[in-house]
Amino acid sequence: MTLPDVQAKKAAAFSALHKGNAFVIPNPWDAGSARVLAGMGFSALATTSSGFAFTLGRRDGRTTLEEVAAHIQAVDAAVDLPVSADLENGYGADPESAARAVLRAAEAGAVGGSIEDFDPDDGIYDIEHAVDRVAAAVQAAHSLGFPFMLTARAENHIRGRDDVRDTIRRLQAFQDAGADVLYAPGLRNLDDIREVCASTARPVNVLALPGMRMRDLADAGVRRVSLGGSLTWVAVTAVMSALSAIRDDGDFSRLTGRPPVDGWLG
Repeated sequence: MTLPDVQAKKAAAFSALHKGNAFVIPNPWDAGSARVLAGMGFSALATTSSGFAFTLGRRDGRTTLEEVAAHIQAVDAAVDLPVSADLENGYGADPESAARAVLRAAEAGAVGGSIEDFDPDDGIYDIEHAVDRVAAAVQAAHSLGFPFMLTARAENHIRGRDDVRDTIRRLQAFQDAGADVLYAPGLRNLDDIREVCASTARPVNVLALPGMRMRDLADAGVRRVSLGGSLTWVAVTAVMSALSAIRDDGDFSRLTGRPPVDGWLG
């Protein structure tokens, strides 16, 4: 099977997932963690901008499109699963940047990707500009010849703007612009999540947070649940805990356990 055929097969599988039951799409931070998640039986993966930036020793938002494309390619090559890409704001404020990011992600092997309405320098984009960017990304996605799932993100709730009415207005506008999936990371209240799902006609992605339960999210109408950078930070916290014991007490007791990586790694 040629590479285009493989990508088309992954794209079809990813699209089909959004028509079934609610599912979790976890976020690896490198090829090794992608292998672990595939070995654990998940059906699709999504990159994490914060987790990937960490692997480069940087904060979230400090990577380039070409660095992210290389990361997508490495993750995609490591697994047989569909991969969706966190494309942040498209690495530029203009609609052309959003379109370019989608095309570059697809070239690297992704079959989906997200574009957000937040700029690290300028904050939340006004809705008209945000919609223009989503529309450009959608047009790029539709030019690919396979069903690239374009996720449009409304960043209000992780940027200090807890305005669910504005979030719904934005998601509805992104839907009208052609987005395949809608995502408002940072939603915490189940009633708000239920209202978002009831007010839109596209699959809704929710960012998993401590205290949430998959059953409740599915009952609220959520179709997809992602983990963002949280798995990266769970891993880093475990490393810090072990190292703190070593540094402070000379205690090596936490260096125990070995997951079945031999079955997951090449």
